[in-house]
Amino acid sequence: MEFDPQIPPYLTSDPKSFGYKSVNDRWPVIVTGAIDDLHRTVADVTDDEKRKEGKTIIEELAKLKYEIQHDRQLTPLDDDGEPGIQEYNEELEKRGNPKWHNVSWLFSECYLYRRVSTSKLGRSTGKATMCLPAKRCPLSSLPDLPYKELALEAKEGKTTEESHRLLFSEMCEICLWGNATDLSLLTNLTYEDIQKLQGSKARKAAEENIIVNDLNAAFDVLRQAKEEKKGERRVDIVLDNAGFELFVDLILAGYLLSADIATSVVLRPKLIPWFVSDVIPRDFADLIQAIADPQSFYTAPDEAGNQQSPLSDKEVEEVKFLFDQWSHFHAEGKLIIRPHPFWTAGGSYWRMPHVAPDLFEDLKEAELVLFKGDLNYRKLINDAAWDPTTPFATAIGPLGPHSGIRVMSFRTCKADCVVGLPAGKDEELRNAYEGSRSGGREWAWSGKWAVISFCDGKA
Repeated sequence: MEFDPQIPPYLTSDPKSFGYKSVNDRWPVIVTGAIDDLHRTVADVTDDEKRKEGKTIIEELAKLKYEIQHDRQLTPLDDDGEPGIQEYNEELEKRGNPKWHNVSWLFSECYLYRRVSTSKLGRSTGKATMCLPAKRCPLSSLPDLPYKELALEAKEGKTTEESHRLLFSEMCEICLWGNATDLSLLTNLTYEDIQKLQGSKARKAAEENIIVNDLNAAFDVLRQAKEEKKGERRVDIVLDNAGFELFVDLILAGYLLSADIATSVVLRPKLIPWFVSDVIPRDFADLIQAIADPQSFYTAPDEAGNQQSPLSDKEVEEVKFLFDQWSHFHAEGKLIIRPHPFWTAGGSYWRMPHVAPDLFEDLKEAELVLFKGDLNYRKLINDAAWDPTTPFATAIGPLGPHSGIRVMSFRTCKADCVVGLPAGKDEELRNAYEGSRSGGREWAWSGKWAVISFCDGKA
């Protein structure tokens, strides 16, 4: 499409790709799960109008599942009053009204979740059913993190540059791995332990799976900006998932502000429910409400009805500190929530300067922009079949060199596209993977491996 790179994107028709597996296996299962959840919900509804509405939603989802499984054309989206509908429908036409089993994987996956959002379900409840389980329990576990001590000592200037560098790396890696992270990386961390942590087995084990790691380069630009005593040093975080992942994203934001590594942090959620559990503005309020009374929240029975153990006084104090600090930063205008309709568009970020110039110019104001998650990475490089040794700076096109934007992308690999690898690394991983006989890049599908890629577009 116009403004996208010439490198071809991955298609759902390619049997070696994860897009092929998605359209044939994953998406029908996801939609079926949503239908099953709704069946159970409708069975307990006594109001006739709501029951009728529930059945209509089930019919809509069943139709979507049928179209995917029987390779029907992607149909124009209904106008739900939210931005982007016209753009999706125009792109469908430009793509020749493609069918599910032979279309850009990136566009069709974006279309899938946008269509769910436009359905009667999205309009009546304000969120897609695929999002509900992940967002019902915002914090899956409470990390044993002495965050209060870390934040206070950082604010008081009791830490060295190398300590800050190490903490920045540790917290970024927590954000990288999200729910799957080994929280022992930060368990019982004190500043006296900072130097010992560099040799930690847990840290080294996690780092071995980060096959591109540009964290030091990103920290250096933030350190330099602070040394130059710039008045405004903003860090933007383009968010991924709600729940626990949003929780640790806010911990990172709080640390950046406490340590004066940033003077403000702009959090960039989606405007509407999208994909499985992407952050929308109301998720912040839900999270803050949850930790305002941590004892009640954490001890509430889980979905199976099991009563949870009460928190210790120290744990309650830690969580309440987070509540107070985040609320204070937000009230001061240092922690800002700024959604934009571009994040739920169907195309790549190569299009941003042309279709969302206001957003493009706004991102230039940040010292660093963190893009979180696999989807943001795929959009940065157009989910294209780049040679894996292609420099990240090349693959992100207009957001790359001389763009005025510093980009850092955290991503656990859950798709075929990958760039910035050392020569021979892709072949090594393919050969080590049991399914390599198919000729695909299956090693990059599971989330076991990760990349942290950086490009200084202000240089």
